Amino acid sequence: MIEKRRSQRFRVLKGATIAFEGNDLACTVRNLSDGGAALDFASTLNVPPSFTLVIESNRFTRRCRPVWANERRLGVAFE
Repeated sequence: MIEKRRSQRFRVLKGATIAFEGNDLACTVRNLSDGGAALDFASTLNVPPSFTLVIESNRFTRRCRPVWANERRLGVAFE
């Protein structure tokens, strides 16, 4: 398989939250790169079109937008 990503992704397992319009939604970061991440949720149904990803253990905060989704996983691009 040919890798088409612009930057290398790294497998991680970190608790995180997404913040939007005064709300927080818990998630798990499954992989991370310079340009985006894959996030696991109980359900991707309530994820908004733009939000802030916060990984408190790393003091990591990035604005994101979803680029793909399935039932439980969401791929995001950093803005």
